[in-house]
Amino acid sequence: MESIMDFIPRYREYQTQKDRTECLIKDLMIHCEHIESTLRKENHDLQTELRHTQLDYEDATKSRRELQEQMKELRYQLDSVSQDNNSLKQRNPYVLALIDGDGLIFKENLIKQGLEGGKKAAYALRQEISQRCDNADDTEIITKVVANLSGLAKAMKRDDTIQNESDLRDFMLGFTQAKASFDFIDVGHGKERADSKIKETTRWNLRNFNCKQILLGVSHDAGYAPFLDEILRDDSTRKRITILEGFPTVREIIATGANVVNFDDLFRTDKLVDRTSPVLYSPASVASTPLQSISYATVTQKASPPPTITLPLAPKSANTHAGRPTSVTVKSVPAQPPWNPGSRGIDPPLIIDQAVLDRIKKRKDNDKLCNNHYLRGPCAKGDQCCFEHDYKPNGEELKAISHLARLNPCTNGQDCEVENCIYGHHCPSVVNGICLHPFCKFHANEHPPGTKLKTMKKAFAAYE
Repeated sequence: MESIMDFIPRYREYQTQKDRTECLIKDLMIHCEHIESTLRKENHDLQTELRHTQLDYEDATKSRRELQEQMKELRYQLDSVSQDNNSLKQRNPYVLALIDGDGLIFKENLIKQGLEGGKKAAYALRQEISQRCDNADDTEIITKVVANLSGLAKAMKRDDTIQNESDLRDFMLGFTQAKASFDFIDVGHGKERADSKIKETTRWNLRNFNCKQILLGVSHDAGYAPFLDEILRDDSTRKRITILEGFPTVREIIATGANVVNFDDLFRTDKLVDRTSPVLYSPASVASTPLQSISYATVTQKASPPPTITLPLAPKSANTHAGRPTSVTVKSVPAQPPWNPGSRGIDPPLIIDQAVLDRIKKRKDNDKLCNNHYLRGPCAKGDQCCFEHDYKPNGEELKAISHLARLNPCTNGQDCEVENCIYGHHCPSVVNGICLHPFCKFHANEHPPGTKLKTMKKAFAAYE
């Protein structure tokens, strides 16, 4: 039989288990408290974040509604602006014709009619352009012809297109009076004036969407090719540029790929030429010819060398009776026509003061006077030019400068169309059938027939 003492170990074992259980429960409670506090904090944080998110959502919803309303309003405004823009683009459409009148020249029969011819030319040109417009009734035709009226009139007179320079002015007035949108503009001397006006007017109108097409009457002038290359790079611009052809289009402009249209019934296909020729007269015919109106042009055209007159007078002697008629024999020599170097003709003569010329020629290096600056206006090179620009030459010195400039041949020779060209179009150094220039830059055909060159030593002495 067990004694009471036998239960003591078992009790101790029980007590140990109980202590462990209580310790476990305490640990569990501590752990649960930690977990609960952690979860409570996370829950609080989540609730706070949720509240903030709800506020943000409400604000975003409100902002989105406002943006939707703004977008709706802006879309309406954009549609309205687009409609207005399209309306403005389509309102008052026009086609612009810009014509270099020095090269694209109206038919002779129109110009000879003067005022009425100008009006007919304007109406006919408008009709030709209108036929090529999609909405001709709603499209305005604007035409500007720019030319050097004085130079063109003289060239036409030499070409026998007109008899009086006033005919061209009357034609110009008729063309301008025909339509409010038609202008014939006299830009005066200087080729670059017509060029710059046409180029700048073209650039300005290309920026105007109402301008549906630009016709450029420049088929005769290769100088417009770089300008065309510049503006035709844009495909939208290329569709709005057309070359108006009279004189056959030069290859440089053809190479640009621009569209070309030809109005055969309105414009000449040939260039103006100098058709004036000297008229030869014998003494008898001069006496029998009735008096006619005389002008500078007719004098220069009809002048011829006078016939050679030989007077074999009898020697004086005591037997010679006073009052006896003297024997006079008149010998006519066939008149030689003046030399004509080509279509441009002979450059106007210059009367030079040799002392002034020598003084100008003595200038050396940077002290030399700039021909371009003094004869054509401000030098394009500006400060980059190595010649003198500040000197103030007088009239005689300007003549000397002009003479020295003419010693340099014009690159276009007799084909030069620049009326106030400063360079020579034939050798200016020929005196009595001899070229006095020791280093003449002109070709043989730019001297009068039979011209002789002096020996270098003599020529140099005569020239200097």
